[in-house]
Amino acid sequence: MSVLTESRQETRGEQSRARYPDQSGDVERNGVRIHYEVYGDGAPTILFLPAWSIVHSRFWKMQIPYFARHARVVTFDGRGNGRSDRPAESSAYAAPEFAADTLAVMDATATDRAFLVAESAGARWALLLAAEHPERVQGVVFIGPAVPLGTPLVERAKPFDAVLPAYEGWDKYNRNYWMQDYRGFLEFFFGKAFNEPHSTKAIEDAVAWGLETSPETLIATQVRDFNGATAQSLSGQIRCPVLIIQGTDDAITGASRGVALAEATGGKLTMLAGSGHLPQVRDPVKVNLMLRDFIAPPTPPVRWSRGRARRKRALYISSPIGLGHAQRDVSIADELRQLHPELEIDWLAQHPVTAVLQARGERIHPASAQLANESRHIESESAEHDLHCFQAWRRMDEILLANFMVFHDLVRDEDYDLWIGDEAWELDYYLHENPEQKRAAYAWLTDFVGWLPMPDGGAREAFLTADYNEEMIEHIARYPRLRDRAIFVGTPEDVVPDRFGPNLPPIRDWTEAHYDFSGYITGFDPRSLGDRDALRAMLGYAPDEKVCIVSVGGSGVGAPLLRRVIAAYPAAKALVPALRMIVVAGPRIDPASLPTHDGLEIRAYVHELYR
Repeated sequence: MSVLTESRQETRGEQSRARYPDQSGDVERNGVRIHYEVYGDGAPTILFLPAWSIVHSRFWKMQIPYFARHARVVTFDGRGNGRSDRPAESSAYAAPEFAADTLAVMDATATDRAFLVAESAGARWALLLAAEHPERVQGVVFIGPAVPLGTPLVERAKPFDAVLPAYEGWDKYNRNYWMQDYRGFLEFFFGKAFNEPHSTKAIEDAVAWGLETSPETLIATQVRDFNGATAQSLSGQIRCPVLIIQGTDDAITGASRGVALAEATGGKLTMLAGSGHLPQVRDPVKVNLMLRDFIAPPTPPVRWSRGRARRKRALYISSPIGLGHAQRDVSIADELRQLHPELEIDWLAQHPVTAVLQARGERIHPASAQLANESRHIESESAEHDLHCFQAWRRMDEILLANFMVFHDLVRDEDYDLWIGDEAWELDYYLHENPEQKRAAYAWLTDFVGWLPMPDGGAREAFLTADYNEEMIEHIARYPRLRDRAIFVGTPEDVVPDRFGPNLPPIRDWTEAHYDFSGYITGFDPRSLGDRDALRAMLGYAPDEKVCIVSVGGSGVGAPLLRRVIAAYPAAKALVPALRMIVVAGPRIDPASLPTHDGLEIRAYVHELYR
């Protein structure tokens, strides 16, 4: 049985996604309901398989948006987690059951053939499918495969059923400990899975997904039905293309598993030095590009221009969180054009920045339509004009990666002399994680440096902000060449004197050593606006008219504040009968969504509101 529905929005508590499914549904097989999602409608189809039931399909969140732009993506929650059922019997979690679920999902989604991408335990279902159903499988990618080949990790040889006086290290891979301290096991296990430095967000996500199932379910999944002889036999039957991606520092299966699987299948092996068990999460740019090259090898360009024949071009990436960046960025662009009249500037931008750019007639690159909207995410994280910026930024991880991949594809296909990133966090972070991707001069602008904890965040938030700051400092120390210019929009006095964290440098001292200071950029000279009375007359205000203009900026975060001001208008009008109030909703708040009163004016976006 299959039930198909349209895409849905995020459930309460789930962070906003970079891409939502175009279709979702359930297929029932032998009384077990399996939930699936479909993204995009291109070719070929890529089926991201479930792994162990300790996680569900969201652990592919760094891959789904990218491949949904280039192909068709199918995912499903493996039995035991997510929106799929959790049968109680251990026999329900045998490898053939997961393989049969995959075929059922393929049938329900009208998928005749697909490329399979499998991680960890998912390698077992992939082996079964590729060997026994070759007509359904175009190719297979194995990432950190948990198959009984190669040499097992000695430290994992612990009794699963024994009651121990204490549980340390891999002793925690034990049914009794799971029942005693399930969260403790999840934190230990994913700490091993994400053993790369600065993996706090990945660990938090995975622990949360693990908490969506139960220790009883996880115990039921411990089925010993897939031995080395089975893995070897299935591997020898595979005839489709095979790619194995293996981290050298894999602390879950060990690197030898991937090496042995490559030998058994005859597949291509790529070792990722320094990567752990889940590189698709911690090294998503590299893994995404490897997957795409395997599934759809790039074709040579049909046209090439000699360097001297190319036009001078700049690509401007402006932060969409509000309109302050947009105003200063168009001012910078104007100055650049005065200095270099031949320079062409393209904008990779999102709403609300695009509202400013369109009003000015700027060239917005068509790739901008593929960006996941960061302002929408920030708005979803806010409540009654209350926003935890640091946590909202952390929960934007998949959106930032999806947008970097849009940027990557653009600059791979088109030549630019200069990239300008005004708080383009995705560009700066993933360039430092993947320095080989730099192809042009790069200027970075920001008006704040570093994160500081809020007092109510306690020791945990203090640790997290220091960890993020330390990673940024390490990035700059290791690759100082990536930023050709780092410009702080303001003065040194605008930078807080606090430290980045324990044993880390003072923020102001570090910023002065690594940035140039531009001063504040308003985007306009107040003196150019002329006489105040003349300006009021031009705008239609009487000389003695009392006018109150209310605005909350370019995002939708301020809608609750606007409603409070509007609610106060009658009281203000009673005190000042001549008061004229004009509420400017801005580009992301629908004026029709705001209440009104007699005499109150509500307008949408007003270009150059500062006038």
